[in-house]
Amino acid sequence: MDLDTGGLNIPYADKIVHFTFYLVFAFVGSLSLRERTSGSLGLRKTLIIVLIFAILYGMLIEVLQYTLTTDRMAEFADVLANTLGAFAGIGLIRWFFSKKNPLKWKF
Repeated sequence: MDLDTGGLNIPYADKIVHFTFYLVFAFVGSLSLRERTSGSLGLRKTLIIVLIFAILYGMLIEVLQYTLTTDRMAEFADVLANTLGAFAGIGLIRWFFSKKNPLKWKF
């Protein structure tokens, strides 16, 4: 099933969507987990947990898509885009919080 781009021919548009979704997923997930745990988890531990969860979730969705649907196909390229997006989101968090006293969170 192709992504409807409204007549625009954007190569790999669905992979761009996968990448962007998982970038946001990892970024917001990291912020949420840190906030939810009141900063008791270190930043490194938080990022590892979110990264592993995002990658496993992306793989699970592709496996379920392959096994439970007849009109959808699992693609390794989707898993790769998901994983790269998650790493980019984690990288963005690391960059964002590399500043002095980021959001006054304890590290």
